[in-house]
Amino acid sequence: MTEFSRRTLLGGSAAVLAAPAFAQPRWPARPVQMLCPWAAGGGTDAVLRIIAILLEKELGQPFNVVNRTGGSGVVGHAAISQAAPDGYTLGMITAEICMLHWQGLTEVTYRNYTPLGLMNNDPPGIQVGRDSPYHDVKALAEAIKASRPGQFKASGTGQGGIWHLALAGWLGAMGMKADHVRWVPSNGAAPAMQDLAAGGLDFTTCSVPEARAMLDAGRARSLAVMAPARITAFPNIPTLKEAMGLDYNNGAWRGIAGPPGLPAEIAHAMDAALDRVFKSKEYQDFLLARGFGAVYANADGFARHLAAADVSLGNSMKEAGLAR
Repeated sequence: MTEFSRRTLLGGSAAVLAAPAFAQPRWPARPVQMLCPWAAGGGTDAVLRIIAILLEKELGQPFNVVNRTGGSGVVGHAAISQAAPDGYTLGMITAEICMLHWQGLTEVTYRNYTPLGLMNNDPPGIQVGRDSPYHDVKALAEAIKASRPGQFKASGTGQGGIWHLALAGWLGAMGMKADHVRWVPSNGAAPAMQDLAAGGLDFTTCSVPEARAMLDAGRARSLAVMAPARITAFPNIPTLKEAMGLDYNNGAWRGIAGPPGLPAEIAHAMDAALDRVFKSKEYQDFLLARGFGAVYANADGFARHLAAADVSLGNSMKEAGLAR
């Protein structure tokens, strides 16, 4: 065999051996499952569904939303972190992932994910049912102060979740104990608002966009928002500072993440696609129409946000007596 023939044969062999690597399908080659830790109809579900629709346009495969509720958000968050790192199971993580472990409800923390993009942040509102005798937040606050502990019932999310912390913070700002109002855990804002409309709760502290269906149907009223300024889509709802002189704010953020060990090429593809989704007219119109907060950070920014939120929310929970 000549040297030329030997080189040709070796080169051909190398090409044959390398062929399977080049034959690997480009991600995504099939539908992607997007897990939502909260109930259908709530704010997290709504934001994730529009993102999924726009990701399909960007990446050419269906992104199918699957609600995995339960355990005050533990079930869905854990499922995202435990998924195979192949890019075909991703999901939306919420502020609760920086809260649940402080309560001893799970060992999963923000470190158990590959952050891909922060997509939204919303302040909480204070909603009452249609037949509630309280027509402004100051009247509700005075009634709560005059009540016995546990007489008033509220909800909006799971035990120790972000909307529970919003209630605790509001009560604390009024000089009251965090548990003066009884918290009724729910699998998200949508079931909590349904319970409110049915008369099972005195008020909720979820975001106004999450309450919108009941507000538009005339089955509930929003009395105030825990934000530094009024929400553009809901200009008639005052802030706590305007209504009560209380300078207390809170917010719930939502972002896309995958399990740890997600391949760099998939993470980069999602990072770029989510940037385009956030900047798209469809997504911005959705946020504006629903009143959702337009807040964005890329993968690196979201990672820094998670680390900072874990510290700040942990400290807030300790102060409110919600941490173990």
